[in-house]
Amino acid sequence: MGVVFRELKASATVETVAAAKTLTVSDSAKTFVLSAAAGAEITLPTLRSGLYFRFIVGSAFATTNWTIVASTAKIQGVVFVNDAAVAGSNENTISFVASAESIGDYVDVISDGTNWYVSGLGVTAGSITLTAA
Repeated sequence: MGVVFRELKASATVETVAAAKTLTVSDSAKTFVLSAAAGAEITLPTLRSGLYFRFIVGSAFATTNWTIVASTAKIQGVVFVNDAAVAGSNENTISFVASAESIGDYVDVISDGTNWYVSGLGVTAGSITLTAA
């Protein structure tokens, strides 16, 4: 079965996140606005075809990164940060880096059941990283 891309609409569900959160299948198609003085960890659910999430920096955070973590090193894709491509291959962590983030930086994460695919934009050099922690 192919991946189903969902178009974000004005009526999309938006949730503000200010602390660590573990996502579930029922969170799919939500946009999460990261709003806290210190970052936290968001854990992706088990891979499943069609799951889709958007994460947007909603306020500056100066002390701790916001991280989006997969249970296995299955994050693939490219984010554009300060006009440079940051590629990820078999990563398990996406980080919005404290003190480098800009309000509006974002990533989209979608699953085909085998991998998580990431794309996104960051304004400042080093604002988004893809790593295998």
